[in-house]
Amino acid sequence: MKKGYILIMAATLLTALSSRAQDVDIDRTTVNDVDLKRYMGRWYEIARFDHSFERNLQYCEAFYSLQPDGKISVTNTGINSENQQRKTSYGKAKMSEAPGQLRVSFFWIFYSDYNILALDQDYEWALIGSKSPKYLWILSRTRKLDSTTKSEIVEIAKQRGYDTTKLIWVKQ
Repeated sequence: MKKGYILIMAATLLTALSSRAQDVDIDRTTVNDVDLKRYMGRWYEIARFDHSFERNLQYCEAFYSLQPDGKISVTNTGINSENQQRKTSYGKAKMSEAPGQLRVSFFWIFYSDYNILALDQDYEWALIGSKSPKYLWILSRTRKLDSTTKSEIVEIAKQRGYDTTKLIWVKQ
C-alpha cells in the first residue's frame, strides 16, 4: 500500500516538473495596451489547440460585451460536427493587473488566464494564450483570414514557443 502511494506521488511530481519545464519555453508576454471597448463584440475562432471543452466544435464564435460594472460577459458558441447540435457557454471576464490579460470564468468562481499575446492594430485579429502552453487560439473579426495574415500569426506563435503543428483549423 505504501509503495503504491509513493509511486503515485513520484509520478505526479515528475508530471508536474516536466510540464513546468515545458512552460518555461513559452513566451506569455501580453500586449501592452488593450482598448476594451474596441475589443468587445464578435470574434470568429479561426484555429485552436484541441481541448475537451471545444472538441468537435466548428463554426465557433465568441461574443464579448462590456457591462456597466466594468466586467465582461462572454458567450461562446459552436456546432458539434458529430451531432450538429449547437453548444453555448456563458461566462464572465474581468481585467487583471497585467495589461492584455483578462481573467475568464465559465464555472462559478474559477478563473483562467486569457492572455492577448498579439493584437492587430485595427483589432481585426488576435492571438490568445493562457498560463498553460496547452491553450492557443487565433481569433478574427471575419470568418476567414487571408493566407498571409494566417502565416504571420502562426509565425508569432512559433516564435513564442508554441507547437503550431497542433493547431486545428476551425471550419467557418
